[in-house]
Amino acid sequence: MHQVNHAERTRSCLTRRVGLALALFSIVIAQPSLAQKTPAPQPPAMSSAARDDIVAFAKVSISVAQVRDSIQKQLAQPRNKTPQAQQQLREQLTSGVAEVLHHAGMSEEEFRHKTYLVSTDSASRAVFDETVARMTGAPLPGQVGAAPLAVAVPAGPVGVHIGHVMNGFTYTPKGLGLLPTAMEEARVAAVHAGLAARDLENLGAMKLHAGHVINAVDPTVVAAGPGLGYGVKRAALGIATHMDLAAKTPGASDDVVMHANHVATSARNTVQRADAIVALAKRIQAATAASDASVLVSQLVSLTTELMLGKDSDADGKVTWKEGEGGLQQCDEHVRLMLAGSKGSESFEFEISALPSSWNSNDSDPFDP
Repeated sequence: MHQVNHAERTRSCLTRRVGLALALFSIVIAQPSLAQKTPAPQPPAMSSAARDDIVAFAKVSISVAQVRDSIQKQLAQPRNKTPQAQQQLREQLTSGVAEVLHHAGMSEEEFRHKTYLVSTDSASRAVFDETVARMTGAPLPGQVGAAPLAVAVPAGPVGVHIGHVMNGFTYTPKGLGLLPTAMEEARVAAVHAGLAARDLENLGAMKLHAGHVINAVDPTVVAAGPGLGYGVKRAALGIATHMDLAAKTPGASDDVVMHANHVATSARNTVQRADAIVALAKRIQAATAASDASVLVSQLVSLTTELMLGKDSDADGKVTWKEGEGGLQQCDEHVRLMLAGSKGSESFEFEISALPSSWNSNDSDPFDP
């Protein structure tokens, strides 16, 4: 009897141990599943002030990068390989970066700290990358370029004109809005100006890419090339025209009237830059010596960059919409400010595939040269 009870107790103890082991094993096995089903905690929302600070830093970083790229290209040229030339260029790099930081009201230490911040904080990095992509037209890291999402615009005739600028226009090659089209063409022009500057002793290459720049800016001058076939100039003229029409529409709000002027002014600045770029690129094509063309190519790189970013003409440390300053980026900023001021009105998503029925057209592009 004693042996039977002992055997039963042994089996009971063993059963409990096995049950405990199975329970523990089940918990261990379940952990990955729990981890997969439980959403990762979201990072805390970034404050508006912190976001604005990162956006401002991104703009400064772009300017610093432009200075560095320009000097690096000169450092790589064979004629600048002497110790004296190298030292002089490095000094120019230091002074150029210092000037950018000075105009931005930022110390070198603060610039380094913010560089570290966007390198280590994912939320800050996302805002930084988004700003750089928006300002330069480059796709976000790890992504390919995609068609911009349609924005909500006010109902009625005013919204039709804003929609042509931002969302869709039948006559553009991809059916995109005039502003996205201008930005895409400007991006092509800047890329090929940079390619022309890669080898400043190769006259043939400089002439080739000068032609590609012209094609992206004004394909009526050079029809064949890597551009869309619409041109920065034609798109910018369309932007200015539709913004003027929006402002003159009966019932247009004060925000529309004010910002339409800002957008149209920046667009006309872009038209003037487009003409200057074509004239400069033609001079490169006519050059008979690489030494002459290389000087012009350096100017071409700067001008094509200004198509998107504009220029701080009055040296006050910022680029505004005003005459001689604003570029396509300022067009985009002020259209969005215009729309933010019109949030109270009824809105709709502009159809990219076709023009609204209110558009009166005889099937010809009103902006044909």
